[in-house]
Amino acid sequence: MPGALRASLAAAVLALAASAMPLAVPREPLRGGDALARVYDFILEARFDQVAAELRRACGPAPPEACNVLDATALWWRILLDPESRALDDEFSASVERAIRTTEEWTTRSPADAESWFYLGGAYAARVQWRVLRNEKLAAARDGKRIKTALERAVTLDPDLDDAYFGIGMYKYYADVAPTAAKLLRYLLLLPGGDRDEGLAEMLRARNKGRLLQGEADYQLHVIYLWYERQTARALEMLRGLQERYPGNPLFLAEIADIQDVYQHDITASLDSWRALLAAAREQRANVASLAEVTARLGVARQLEALQQTDDAIEQLQPAAPPRRVCRFKDGAVSNATSSLKRARRSNDRSHSTRKTPWRGTVWAACCRRATTTPRRCRNSRRRFAPHASARRRFSPPRTSKRRACTNAPAIATTH
Repeated sequence: MPGALRASLAAAVLALAASAMPLAVPREPLRGGDALARVYDFILEARFDQVAAELRRACGPAPPEACNVLDATALWWRILLDPESRALDDEFSASVERAIRTTEEWTTRSPADAESWFYLGGAYAARVQWRVLRNEKLAAARDGKRIKTALERAVTLDPDLDDAYFGIGMYKYYADVAPTAAKLLRYLLLLPGGDRDEGLAEMLRARNKGRLLQGEADYQLHVIYLWYERQTARALEMLRGLQERYPGNPLFLAEIADIQDVYQHDITASLDSWRALLAAAREQRANVASLAEVTARLGVARQLEALQQTDDAIEQLQPAAPPRRVCRFKDGAVSNATSSLKRARRSNDRSHSTRKTPWRGTVWAACCRRATTTPRRCRNSRRRFAPHASARRRFSPPRTSKRRACTNAPAIATTH
């Protein structure tokens, strides 16, 4: 039989066999992905009062373990609005531990399911950010390794799961740019090393092709461009994009104002941004409006004092601080407003003396834990406005560990 004829017969047999087999239906990378992406949009919009209802709607097509992860993620974003407050810490800890437990059980039941490993990495990712905020560095480092292991397993099982590359890229990036002390800790814990360029490329892949984490990627990338890549304009571009997509979240405009002040040294632009946030809070265009108003008033007061307008700054702080008959809050934006107002009044009382005492360092410290401000910039700014050691001690934020919890908190501080 001629070779050409044999080849034709073989091709015909293969085609016949293929027609007898059922066609493979491509599997959706993330089940219920559209519904989960909608939930994430509500989180980034800071519409936290509607997240629970959206999760109930999503948890039909979407796995219940994925909804547990997004529940913890929503609490984390609520904490970001007032990071110094620990009011939500217990609730967040319970939620994130539930998410980790259920996703670990899922990976045990279905070790070949890429989704299970992806959401396990997502659960640890929520916890690692909180641990970094609370200065639990050792525990955060261990969680970082767990994230990398889980997400690498996910992309091994499904290389097209683009969202999973974001967490892998973050680990690689930060492992490479970490300071010497952190690298020593990584070595002692036997944690794998990183690659800055490869990590950034993988994060951008998730941002451009991912289905669930695009907004989250923009927020995390703006920190990287601001702190490590020294591309302030790129960081502002990402924040402004987030502000346009999620205008109800007060965090994005607040961080734009911080960058304008700390990195661009444009007090006027920063003051305009803080006033825009204050107007949005008053008009209920900003979600979590009461907390947004306190944060905005702190920002406006900080810029007014920089412009030597102390009386106007005090006027901004007065509505943000609770009345004297109400006990002090243990921590958070309202506590910062109260302490800042007290020091501002002291400074104003001494305004006729030859040596005017600066109080801006206190207001600065109240806004100093934002993602836009590196620890070094924070310390340098405090030295600039309180150059003497005695002044730094006098105007440092008061300790909060011994403050009593409020039982009759005013409405302006109870909404988180």
